[in-house]
Amino acid sequence: MTHKTLCTIADVADLEPGLREIRQHLHQHPELSNEETATAALVADKLRALGYQVTTGLGGHGVVGSLTSGSGSRSIGIRADMDALPIAERTGVSYASQYPGKMHACGHDGHTTMLLGAAEQLARSKNFSGTVHLIFQPAEEIGFNSGAERMLAEGLFARFPCDAVYGLHNHPGYPVGKMMFRSGPFMAACDTVNITIHGKGGHAARPHMAVDPILVAGSLVVALQSIVSRSIDPNETAVVTIGSLHSGHASNVIPETARLEMSVRSFDAGVRKILEERIRTLVEHHATGYGARAEIEYVPGYPVLVNHDQETAFALSVAKELLGEENVIDNLPPISGSEDFAYFLQQKPGCFLRLGNGDSAALHNPAYNFNDQSLTFGAAYWTRLVERYLAE
Repeated sequence: MTHKTLCTIADVADLEPGLREIRQHLHQHPELSNEETATAALVADKLRALGYQVTTGLGGHGVVGSLTSGSGSRSIGIRADMDALPIAERTGVSYASQYPGKMHACGHDGHTTMLLGAAEQLARSKNFSGTVHLIFQPAEEIGFNSGAERMLAEGLFARFPCDAVYGLHNHPGYPVGKMMFRSGPFMAACDTVNITIHGKGGHAARPHMAVDPILVAGSLVVALQSIVSRSIDPNETAVVTIGSLHSGHASNVIPETARLEMSVRSFDAGVRKILEERIRTLVEHHATGYGARAEIEYVPGYPVLVNHDQETAFALSVAKELLGEENVIDNLPPISGSEDFAYFLQQKPGCFLRLGNGDSAALHNPAYNFNDQSLTFGAAYWTRLVERYLAE
């Protein structure tokens, strides 16, 4: 081991130009969930050049880079996601997406690059004793049958044992260089519900001879909002959002069907169960009351992301060492967004944290862009976390 002092921001400052170049290259060449071929190849090549043992093709395009130093028996996993979103970019930056309708609107290009920066610093300092597994995960954005699920199903932690696992996400609205933590339930479970109302089509001038699915759907949009306000404990948190409603093609035709698509979010398994039961019952009976029939497709998504107390306290202490207490928030309110890192935390103790992205556009917005000033903060943080966890 060549260093005895833990990594600081200054230690990775020389990596910044190269990291910026990598991040902007990834931003120009976004790949959607399950299509991360070039991104995975770039990651694997970088890791091999740094001396990591590299495994590819895990859970689709997943990459794991492993490095051992010293004689320690402990191991740690650090995860970054790689996929982009089907959004047309409107940032106006010189390195904007070259692929129409695709962009890194959630900062996974930055997450990947920060972990590559940590990979380089860990390889050149080797200031740890044990094994670090750097997990580059595909298909986080897909919402179900995700990269995390498939990597685990293909034996991620059996092949690459980890005593703890950590991950992060950038957070617009908080300053660059500030980190946010929360122990316990941190990010919501998210389920998708697709509802098809089957009515009876007919002439717009003779509604009494038809069963109007648009009327049923419109009424149902309002009725569904009563579930959170009247079926869920006011001390609990739940969200029911109808994001899509489609029906009909002409003003003078009552259509046969109407389709609603919903996002349902919660932070508690019991609340999640109540939401499903109430949605199914209300939708079915509501449609029947109008003489229609409801077909319900309930698609379970990511579970509640629950950070472990001990691992969160450890990650928090590393952030305070690196950034100073004034730049660390230790009790960020729960976030209603969802994350498939939750599956990792169901199998291993660990923590998922947030890193400020400055005054940027919101996540999943066409104007969003990852803040390159965060690159060295993330690289230094992951390096120091590994050094502290695998201290000799």
